[in-house]
Amino acid sequence: MPKVKQNSSETHLSNPQCYISRELGWLEFNRRVLHEALDPRTPLLERLKFTAIFSSNLDEFFMVRVAVLKEQVEAEVSVTSPDGRSPQDQLEAISQVLRPMVAEQHQNFEEVLRPQLVSHGVHLVDYIDVNKDQKQFLQRYFEAQIFPVLTPLAHDPSHPFPLMSNLSFNLMALVKHPETKVERYARVKVPNTLQRFITFPEELRQYKGEACLWLGVPLEQVIAHNLEALFPGMTILEYAPFRVTRDADLELEEDEADDLLIAIQQELRKRQFGGSVVRLEIQSSTTTAMREMLMEKMGISESDVYDVSGLLNLKDLMSFLAIPLPQHKDEPWTASVPPRLRALQDATEESPESIFSIIRQGDILVHHPYESFSASVEKFIAAAALDPKVLAIKMTLYRTSGDSPIVKSLITAAENAKQVAALIELKARFDEENNINWARKLEKAGVHVVYGFVELKTHTKVVLVVRQEGDRIRRYVHIGTGNYNSKTAKLYTDLGLLSCREDLGADLTDLFNYLTGFSRQRSYRKLLVAPVNLRDQMVALINREVEHCRNGKSGRIIAKMNSLVDPDIIKTLYEASNAGVKIDVIVRGICCLRPGVKDMSENIRVMSIVGRYLEHSRIFYFNNDGKEEIYIGSADWMTRNLDRRVEAVTPIEDPDLLIELKGILDTLMTDNRQAWDMQSDGSYIQRRPAEGEPERSAQKLLTEKATRSNSPTL
Repeated sequence: MPKVKQNSSETHLSNPQCYISRELGWLEFNRRVLHEALDPRTPLLERLKFTAIFSSNLDEFFMVRVAVLKEQVEAEVSVTSPDGRSPQDQLEAISQVLRPMVAEQHQNFEEVLRPQLVSHGVHLVDYIDVNKDQKQFLQRYFEAQIFPVLTPLAHDPSHPFPLMSNLSFNLMALVKHPETKVERYARVKVPNTLQRFITFPEELRQYKGEACLWLGVPLEQVIAHNLEALFPGMTILEYAPFRVTRDADLELEEDEADDLLIAIQQELRKRQFGGSVVRLEIQSSTTTAMREMLMEKMGISESDVYDVSGLLNLKDLMSFLAIPLPQHKDEPWTASVPPRLRALQDATEESPESIFSIIRQGDILVHHPYESFSASVEKFIAAAALDPKVLAIKMTLYRTSGDSPIVKSLITAAENAKQVAALIELKARFDEENNINWARKLEKAGVHVVYGFVELKTHTKVVLVVRQEGDRIRRYVHIGTGNYNSKTAKLYTDLGLLSCREDLGADLTDLFNYLTGFSRQRSYRKLLVAPVNLRDQMVALINREVEHCRNGKSGRIIAKMNSLVDPDIIKTLYEASNAGVKIDVIVRGICCLRPGVKDMSENIRVMSIVGRYLEHSRIFYFNNDGKEEIYIGSADWMTRNLDRRVEAVTPIEDPDLLIELKGILDTLMTDNRQAWDMQSDGSYIQRRPAEGEPERSAQKLLTEKATRSNSPTL
């Protein structure tokens, strides 16, 4: 580890040993996700869920992060990451760390979770192990439901090797002509439009003489045992299931894209088939000849191949949460109505303005999923759409649900002749197509749709409602940490501020002029806005704590976010630590800072919580010599958030809300159930209750707090 003296120089803090690899930091996050699948304290079906999430996370990691590194290697990029690794070094480190994790995931499913499912009457069995009647059912099912969907693609001199789409699940078969003895390969795609696990009807749910709660067979096995139907007259010599992951990051020549929406649509079509293969997942029993053929045709090397013992594509295990075993799932939770907003439950369309009168009484902080998103944010926008006094609604949409009530409210508002503007970020990764669809519908309804900046992503989560009240205009705002998505609001922890403070309304007016017009606003009254002033202001807030320490006072920072990556912010935190500032970082995902290093970061602690809900809120606390300041918003301390995205962070000024936010931070920091402490080498150690100490799950405690509010539920 580096030794950095009290008065650290820029040279010292530029030492690559001061930083953790971003890629390895992300893998450590996914290891914590995997641990939830390994932990016997986690309910059984939830362990399957975390197994699926681990796999889904890896898909995105390969499609984006690994793909970028491979492109850099091919382009002979020599620039190293802050931790001192070349792109090739990073790929090799990823492989070394990840392969044992993938093996552990599959071993846990096959040797632990699958037997536990059996003990509860849930049997996922192999095709060869079902009885005669069950095979007859599968044969009929194949002929009626599967066979019409399949399209075998041969590979021979007159048929080029089939082009396989991203994340496609396939069977490669080797077939032989019985007369010519010529052997050919052919590919069959396992349709993702069909259920992955074929469920037997109730009358056939018996296995080895015992009745089953659920009995099913993987779809690919049913296809594999019916390959003769696809290749009549041919001899099936062998087959192997495999899965392809491609480079799926958008590549836009943005300077030449006159219409951003059209450019995004074109790139989405390329993403499905055009990206190079970055990973091949294949069963370890696959023959060497077939394995080498697939590698050759896809233009990949051995380092891109991941052997799997057992089932491929474990993210499909998410479907098992539908099995009726409620005692092996998390207890259902219905969000409570925020106390200040309970009166709205009895409001009618004739009195939609009541939410505005409540906001005028003081700022409201809402905490999802503990408090209802629909009873707060959606209610706010729906009321604005109906209220005849509302003149305009402006909002940003980064990710929203497919049946978004908020978008429907915007359409209603436009139909009610209000000025409605929506900035839809078409470059929200993997939500581009959904956002394009919403953009078209909103435009058709008369909403002013803006697609954001060519060079920046608009990631901020803000709503501005302009209302005529007597002879004055009053502006109401929502500034949040999470997306306007009713589905993720039940799964992600996020915060939002509802306010009618004049300075925030004026700031959002300036921000929307910046987003929709040619304004280049450079100063804001209260908001910290990226890429304008957020970075400088965050550094200034950290350095203010340093000054307090240098003046003989104490310095204290608590920062909660998804990821801490930006090297300059990390250097500033190191310098603050050396000055005596006590710093706690609560980070869900990547952390490139090394905590607890003597003469560098010994005053910095880093913890992470991975639990039932995805920790997504961003909270920044600064003690300021007792004059405490807390900010919430959409930005992590990542270079992209500070420099290449439009973000908004707001101060929380109501004293009661400051106390509430401090309580949330305190609850998180005392977790000993799902909290992990980061070590200086980048690894994490899970906290356990000390002897005689009760178990404290922060998410459970916050759920209980919401329950104790005795609010009605939705």
